[in-house]
Amino acid sequence: MARRRASQFLAGYCCSQSHSLVRRPPLCSQEPASISAPGLPHTHGKATSMFKPPSKLYRKLNSQTSCDIMQVHYSRTYGIHQRSFTSAAINIQRSPSFSKLNSDDIGYFKSMLGDKNVVQDEDRLSAANVDWMRKYKGSSQLLLLPRNTEEVSKILHHCNSRHLAIVPQGGNTGLVGGSVPVYDEVIISLASMDQIISLDKVNGILICEAGCILENLNSFLANEGFIMPLDLGAKGSCQIGGNVSTNAGGLHFIRYGSLHGNILGLEVVLADGTVLDMLGTLRKDNTGYDLKHLFIGSEGSLGIVTKVSILTPPKLLSTNLALLACKDFLSCQKLLLEAKRELGEAISAFEFMDSDAMDMVLAHMDGARNPFPSSSYNFYVLIETTGSDESYDKAKLEAFLLRSMEGGLISDGAIAQDINQASSFWQIREGMSEATVKAGAVYKYDLSLPVEKLYDIVEEMRPRLGEKAKVVGYGHLGDGNLHLNIITKQYDNNILAQIEPFVYEWTSTHRGSISAEHGLGLMKADKIHYSKSPETVQLMASIKKLLDPSGILNPYKVLPQSMLQ
Repeated sequence: MARRRASQFLAGYCCSQSHSLVRRPPLCSQEPASISAPGLPHTHGKATSMFKPPSKLYRKLNSQTSCDIMQVHYSRTYGIHQRSFTSAAINIQRSPSFSKLNSDDIGYFKSMLGDKNVVQDEDRLSAANVDWMRKYKGSSQLLLLPRNTEEVSKILHHCNSRHLAIVPQGGNTGLVGGSVPVYDEVIISLASMDQIISLDKVNGILICEAGCILENLNSFLANEGFIMPLDLGAKGSCQIGGNVSTNAGGLHFIRYGSLHGNILGLEVVLADGTVLDMLGTLRKDNTGYDLKHLFIGSEGSLGIVTKVSILTPPKLLSTNLALLACKDFLSCQKLLLEAKRELGEAISAFEFMDSDAMDMVLAHMDGARNPFPSSSYNFYVLIETTGSDESYDKAKLEAFLLRSMEGGLISDGAIAQDINQASSFWQIREGMSEATVKAGAVYKYDLSLPVEKLYDIVEEMRPRLGEKAKVVGYGHLGDGNLHLNIITKQYDNNILAQIEPFVYEWTSTHRGSISAEHGLGLMKADKIHYSKSPETVQLMASIKKLLDPSGILNPYKVLPQSMLQ
């Protein structure tokens, strides 16, 4: 591996005789540049007081290795441990108010949509009835593929009049059972509604249909000089309508914030077929209640999002990515604070993972490579910065890393030198969810906590479960989001009883949220009281009853059934 000593970062800030910054061209080595304390080859990169920067910049190149670009896509083909939570397993009774499909319903849908968009094929239904982890499984007998808002409206009008329950489905990449049926709900897939309607190139405002795949939108925007404000590991499969409906966070939340701040307008179809045209493009509109926010994060329980107006940031010219090693979680916290102070608005991602998470990815994800093959560390941090001046931005990042290493916050590190290496680094982080599923039976929890408390629950859970489970922690440190993963050989109710409700009680005690970005879905619908007051939940239930009095939209999800009866 090509190694650049910590002193080399000073070179980016050395001044010429005219006192202007020396802007070095980007490196072109095939290996990530590593950072370590100069002249101390046996200290594993730990800076000491013996630091004396050499006068010349040097680099060591290794042309024998390369990194392959690989995107992580959720696959249904690998062998994973399965535990299907059917209606019986979760102890939810089918609502007696819902009707059952009959031949007249099928005939109506075919007359409107055409035979090919009314799916009764067992194989296609089987795929749509189960989530990608094979954890939640319904028994729907019908999958509908509307092609436009008018067809969605007609479907919902008919289902509402017949009291037929429905579940809207996007890319079906969720982790809490929100996008699959519980019983025999009619599945409404938005996959055919994938048209880009317009792009305002002056203001960067994109209008598109809800079935557009996130990665396709990003590719389209990149050619126009813009990017989507969110980036997810499931970007190759997830749809923007599902992203909006779950208020997806993702890897760039620290830079671009929540979808509540980026969505300018929505078109939504209500349970009775009414189309709400809120597809505005204004940055400022203070006329009355801003109703679009009701539907962002409502998981399809209040209406089906059919079109989206979203503010897209300009695509900046410079992107730098560093994968760093830290000795403990306190160092990760301090590194985040210092990064905010020194790098400021340039930070576009700040991710962390513990050593168990890193080991799991390296063991279970094909093509994943360890940037530090000769050493192991307790924690790893992935920092991405974006800006408009490549040389200046790289020099600024390198100077920050040098100071952090001298201060003992970083034990080792590597900077991606090209797109292949950046992709390799991101593969490690984005592959974690899939790696845990491949590793065994996994219990996944998505928690929002104060940063200083973020890792405490991982450390408390390990002795609680002992040798029966491996407890892994990783997530979006920049916005206080922990992905707690507990992996066992097989699903076991005794182990689950040791995890729940402890994990929810612990989170509530520390004033956290039991769902940072995955939503509540079926998994946590009856756990909402751990994060919201009874009065708040009651108001939510009142809104649900107002907009969907028959309760046909994504039933059994988001809110406790006892609040809706």
